[in-house]
Amino acid sequence: MTKQNSALPGSDDITRVELKNGITILCRENFSSPSVVLSGYLSGGSLFDPREKLGLADFTANLLMRGTQKRDFQGVFDALESVGASFGFSGQTHSVGFGGRSLVEDLPLLLDVLSDSLRQPIFPDEYIERMRAQYMTGFALRAQDTRDMAEMVFDGMLYAGHPYSLSSDGHPETIAAITRDDLVAFHREKYGPRGMVVTVVGAVDASSAVAQIEQALGDWQNPAQAKNIVVADMLPLNERQQRHHEIAGKSQSDLMLGFLGPKRRDDDYFAASLGNSILGRFGLMGRIGDVVREKAGLAYYARSILSAGMGPGAWYVSAGVNPANLEKAIELILQELDNFAQNGVTEEELADNKANYIGRLPLSLESNQGVASSLLNMERHQLGWDYLRNYADTVNAVTRDDVLTVAQKYIQPERVTIATAGP
Repeated sequence: MTKQNSALPGSDDITRVELKNGITILCRENFSSPSVVLSGYLSGGSLFDPREKLGLADFTANLLMRGTQKRDFQGVFDALESVGASFGFSGQTHSVGFGGRSLVEDLPLLLDVLSDSLRQPIFPDEYIERMRAQYMTGFALRAQDTRDMAEMVFDGMLYAGHPYSLSSDGHPETIAAITRDDLVAFHREKYGPRGMVVTVVGAVDASSAVAQIEQALGDWQNPAQAKNIVVADMLPLNERQQRHHEIAGKSQSDLMLGFLGPKRRDDDYFAASLGNSILGRFGLMGRIGDVVREKAGLAYYARSILSAGMGPGAWYVSAGVNPANLEKAIELILQELDNFAQNGVTEEELADNKANYIGRLPLSLESNQGVASSLLNMERHQLGWDYLRNYADTVNAVTRDDVLTVAQKYIQPERVTIATAGP
């Protein structure tokens, strides 16, 4: 173990405890700051949404803190603001995320808000209608946003027939159809302790943190809690597909162009990640940014993104262009992707990106929040508790041949999915 790596979280200083009701607790002590971060996730993501009521999971998560049997909406936020603490929930595809921070002496308050919101939300009619109105406003804005609409069209084509093709926010007609009874039933049937993960990082003894979490949530039971949904893999498309979504009056078009990609736990993830960084992230948006934006002047922005999670991922280029240059930009991006898949990367490019990956890791762990996010990532994807300490070796082990192999596996221009939105 190097001197640098000894400061990184690892198996000897991460506490992991499983409660009898199925909750997993992760803790790491950090007494250099008086604060503490509480975060985690549990069942209740948008994979559970009925097709006719898309957005139900997100709607439910957004209402958890709008009133409970213990505190009304104002009472929840007054309690947090009075001590300078923060806390909130967010709907996700596979789960519901939560997180907040406070001074260490206020950790019991965060846990009380977490437990109260999860176990005793009352879904007041007033806030249901306020939230519904916010969704409708968001949909109106989304319909006029070229980037958002290009993304929706892209997901619909790339993941056709798969749950990932559906909008977790829903649509005007599906949000309009959701009733209070739907919210209550979804909470009753989908929320529970089984599979829940809670992380505490900060100036608190791990044993004390575990005891406090067990006191707050250890007696939570829900025999009716639904089992988590495991999404299926997908096969690459057989041919190129392209679709345009018209939004009149816009001065910019946005495009998304790409392919299915690896899952986070796949063996070729790091080769794909480093390749993606070279292709469209590093420096001024990598090769894609250099060719399309800097040299050709065809795009306002152009970058490559690797989205890898629990299910089939996506590897795609996102760009904003003048509508008159849309087809030129698409063809230039496809040429660069073909060059990348045929010829791979140089030793210098790979070395520079490896140094960037390894150098920024300690920076991402300087805050309690950064450490908590890493612990959750390691738990969710079963990366191993010495993942961070082995990170440099894992990155350095990637070769040019590895990047070329993964590029040829996923980047196949003849099977590309292209979505555009604009005038």
